[in-house]
Amino acid sequence: MIKINGLHKTYGNNEVLTDINLAFSKGHVYGIVGENGAGKTTLFRCITGLESYTGTIISDLNPLKNHLGLLLTDPFFFSKMTGKEYIRLLCNARAKTNIRIEEKNIFNLPLDQYASTYSTGMKKKLAITAILLQENEYFIFDEPFNGVDIQSNIILTEIILKLKELNKIVLISSHIFSTLSDTCDEIHLLRKGAQIKSVQKSAFKDLEQEMRAFTIGNSIEKLDLK
Repeated sequence: MIKINGLHKTYGNNEVLTDINLAFSKGHVYGIVGENGAGKTTLFRCITGLESYTGTIISDLNPLKNHLGLLLTDPFFFSKMTGKEYIRLLCNARAKTNIRIEEKNIFNLPLDQYASTYSTGMKKKLAITAILLQENEYFIFDEPFNGVDIQSNIILTEIILKLKELNKIVLISSHIFSTLSDTCDEIHLLRKGAQIKSVQKSAFKDLEQEMRAFTIGNSIEKLDLK
């Protein structure tokens, strides 16, 4: 369980998250959606303890950050660390020391190569592999499908469904609505840092149409394409 009550986040005089109240239960996958700048990544950073905030975030395992795997949109890698060394570093942080890394390399990554030389998609797959092997109870995936090939997206979708089956809590942000429809039980919409609505799976199609109408409006007509 993770509960967020009255969460506010400001940068100087700019309030980027306003009175966020959310609850996440085990065995469920939650989507966090909104346009660029809506506050999705900031919310994730607050949950993981990377940002200060006002309000409360409580969980049934404490400290929360010690049980949480975070996939950032652009994961950081040391310049002289191989893929294998990166996985080992993250696993050691959770006291997971007897993992046969080569056998777990489901994305066929060049583990003896410096991770900093990987492509964008390869870096994301390496980071995903590492946080999965940590055996966390909570997972936050910030835009996990961006920059990843179609085959890996299929694998990632199945991984998320498996985590749900294992009674984990999974939070996902994505601009690809179909990936959320395939994996999520509930979607929360943020707009300009405010919590607009929460919808169950049966209403996902209506939410997609609403977001499409809000985003597109009459902008295509303004282009006067010929």
